Amino acid sequence: MDGVTLTLEDSGLFLRIRVDTSEVKGKLKASDMLQLLQDSEQKDFLVFDGSLVKIEQEVHNAKENNSHKIIDERIAEKRDAEVQFVMLDSDMAAEIVMTTAQGGKNPAVIQLVKLARKAGIRKGLGKNHLRRIVDRANKEEPPGTVIREIIAKGLPARNGRPSRLSPLVPNALERILQPQEVSKSRVDMRDLGDIICVKAGTPVLQRLPPSDGRNGYTVRGETLTPVAGEWLPIKAGSGIVVSPDDENLLLAEISGMPKFQNGDMWVDETYITKGVNVGTGNINYEGAVIVNGDVTEKMIIIATGDVTINGFVESAHIQAGGDIIITQGAMGKQSDTDTTEYNTKLIAKGSVHVQHGQGLDISCSGNVTVGKQLAHSRIVCGGGVIVGPMENPNGNLFGCEIQCQDEIKAGVIGAVSGSNLFIDFSDGYNFLIERKDEFEELLKQLQNNYYRHKGKVDIIRKKRMPKELSEKVNRIMSLYKGEEKLLDWVTKKTEALRKAKDDYLLITRMRASKKIHPGVVLKLNNRTWKADREYANGQVYYFEHQWHFKPD
Repeated sequence: MDGVTLTLEDSGLFLRIRVDTSEVKGKLKASDMLQLLQDSEQKDFLVFDGSLVKIEQEVHNAKENNSHKIIDERIAEKRDAEVQFVMLDSDMAAEIVMTTAQGGKNPAVIQLVKLARKAGIRKGLGKNHLRRIVDRANKEEPPGTVIREIIAKGLPARNGRPSRLSPLVPNALERILQPQEVSKSRVDMRDLGDIICVKAGTPVLQRLPPSDGRNGYTVRGETLTPVAGEWLPIKAGSGIVVSPDDENLLLAEISGMPKFQNGDMWVDETYITKGVNVGTGNINYEGAVIVNGDVTEKMIIIATGDVTINGFVESAHIQAGGDIIITQGAMGKQSDTDTTEYNTKLIAKGSVHVQHGQGLDISCSGNVTVGKQLAHSRIVCGGGVIVGPMENPNGNLFGCEIQCQDEIKAGVIGAVSGSNLFIDFSDGYNFLIERKDEFEELLKQLQNNYYRHKGKVDIIRKKRMPKELSEKVNRIMSLYKGEEKLLDWVTKKTEALRKAKDDYLLITRMRASKKIHPGVVLKLNNRTWKADREYANGQVYYFEHQWHFKPD
């Protein structure tokens, strides 16, 4: 370019341009000088854009006024990469802010490590992150690019777990679902009545100590001390005493059936009979009932605890304040007046287990588990329905009407004949929606009140109140803090209900390990799925307002 030359100064740190305006032909624009620089070996230098614009103007003025001169200016600088470290999140993370080299050098990994140490980063430094940053600077990013990336992380302290309660004897239902092994090939249910109870003095519950937690650290290397776990109280329920030798051990005070539920342990007094029939009469007992035999037609058993029947049930009424466990089978008949009603009724506040069942009317708060087959029955439960072994539900389920709030699992679902099996998940979902809506409305009201009161409290805090009003102000502040706590609780409860509603849809499904026959219907409010053909093993699940089938 006529009249324009580039020269280096200060050992190559700066680039100067020399312009003889008398030799420049035509206009000399800043873009022309920039292109000259881009074509030179100094193309990566940091360009002083302002200097180029200034030179363009001076050349223009010189030519306009015919007053030629020599212009000599710095227009670019060779710069090495610039590195800074920023501490984040109360020193729990560190970020590198690096401007890549412009004609100079980018640092090597070992140099970045030294700079990080100098900046106070002692722990949690990720050298792989640094290598990736160096590679980006050298191979991917253009000169002058600002790279920001987290390169060090601290470790939060993990607080200790509180003490926990460990039952030393299983509940009756757990014993049934995992019977006593007598050999590797078979299990013996006949000894169930002997093993289901405990004798007085038997250890039933142990309180395990809390943990100390784990230390954490910041990226500066400061130790973060955890909060040790607390000793939670251990309560001795009815029929239970604290061991005189160990305050963390509970013993059975009476002989009976142990029960552990929701952190409470108790032993029910137990009524044991060899059967329930016309000769024994009906049973109404405050405690647990064990029947080592059959329950015959039209007999009634009512108990406040678990009812365990090591036999067969036919056309009977059984009601339990805990679980109902029938180790063999249960059978009922359709009512003479109502074809949808069955005369064997199993009503439990806990779960219901039966080895095989037909013609049953089951109502319970927990799960319904069936050993082999469940047919032509009506079930209303607060949990799910599992037919077959717990680890591999492979039993048969057909001809039933089910209202449940958890998964349905079986081997073969439906019948070859195409008889209907109706499964409705609506009740649990609608209950959660109703509760969520109630709490959202309450939350809205509380928020309106809280923010209105907050404005007034802020005004009070800014003013100097007379001493005679101090008691009234303190009372107002106390009420305000109470309102704040209530708002916090309702907010958390509302979020929990929103999550529970979303989580409910994840368990709204039916799994068949063998096949699904035509006639099976699933329902969630106004969304239904019906098997119009035979399906292989797979699952039917609800997602994005639609039912879907997915083969295994």
